[in-house]
Amino acid sequence: MAQAPYVGDRRPRVDNIFDYLYDEISTLRLRPGDKISEAEIAARFGVSRQPVRDAFSRLANLDLLLIRPQRATEVMRFSMREIEKSRFVRASVEKEVLQRAAKHCDAAGGAKLDACLKRQDYVIEAGDLVGFGALDYAFHETLCEIAKADFAFEVIWVEKSKVDRLCRLGLSKEARMLDLVADHREIADAVKAHDAERAVKAGVLHLSRLDETIEQISEMNASYFINKDA
Repeated sequence: MAQAPYVGDRRPRVDNIFDYLYDEISTLRLRPGDKISEAEIAARFGVSRQPVRDAFSRLANLDLLLIRPQRATEVMRFSMREIEKSRFVRASVEKEVLQRAAKHCDAAGGAKLDACLKRQDYVIEAGDLVGFGALDYAFHETLCEIAKADFAFEVIWVEKSKVDRLCRLGLSKEARMLDLVADHREIADAVKAHDAERAVKAGVLHLSRLDETIEQISEMNASYFINKDA
């Protein structure tokens, strides 16, 4: 586990602890099934256990931690059922977002999408997986803004965060990043052309990119998964 940052007085301590642990889990420095100690985290940050408990609770609500009474807290393993549920919710929301974005996109919106793609090309050239992950979120947030449905990104963020670790495992291959950017470009082109049907089709393909990754990881790292029917 990486060294915890200094906790100043400007932000609530629980936020700092949450951000630190979220980063540790999402970047796979903490792997599915790894145990995590409330006392150890409290000691790292020099705080009481209460802000740690609060941070743990927030992470559990995102399905990133499994908290069990009288047993060690551990990083949540993947659940096939929860992955399917998350993707169902996200696909439903993003379909509406893309239809609205195609309807409302103007020159300013198109310029924002082009800027997103330009930044993605830069981080891919640099081989920056972490940077690409952040820009992936920014692209989908921009689509929500263009759709005049910024509230939808709150749902997308929650559901996306539940499978981000799988995405990161898949992004170890440069070709996958190139595929995702190609999807983003197709989505952007369709939105700018006000072609809702084409945008939705590209969005469905984009979400399906994870299927092969899930299959490969479940075979090679079975311990990362709960019972497939769970």
